[in-house]
Amino acid sequence: MAGFLIAILSGALMSIQGVFNTGVTKSSSIWVAAGFVQITAFLTCAVMWIVDGRPQIMGLFNVSPKISLLGGVIGAFITYTVVKAMSDLGVAKAEITIVISQIAVAYIIELLGLFGSEKKDFSWIKLLGIAVAVTGVVIFSMCGNSKE
Repeated sequence: MAGFLIAILSGALMSIQGVFNTGVTKSSSIWVAAGFVQITAFLTCAVMWIVDGRPQIMGLFNVSPKISLLGGVIGAFITYTVVKAMSDLGVAKAEITIVISQIAVAYIIELLGLFGSEKKDFSWIKLLGIAVAVTGVVIFSMCGNSKE
């Protein structure tokens, strides 16, 4: 149950962050906003590292596979794409499309066992669930929006 609550909180924070970052972009640029987000995230992580008892930093050199270290680079592009999507589509349409993309890519990662994840068997029900979600995005998009 805690995992679901944390996931719900994560989704809520992503939506709020996207709105905030889009607002910052209006006064600067997407890359300035993304840079600010990354710098403040770094500072937050540094403070939390101290609060957490300063676990070993050198463990980063033991990460395997090394491609896992690209999370920060990906984070910068996530910030950019969320801000761009929200400014082009509006908050709700952008977020629902982003979530469907996350679900579809996560399912592909599980099916293929990519990046060290546990490989899962194909499920028509899960594919149907993604199709229903995509249909929901289409219906949501057809409902009219000032950004169309």
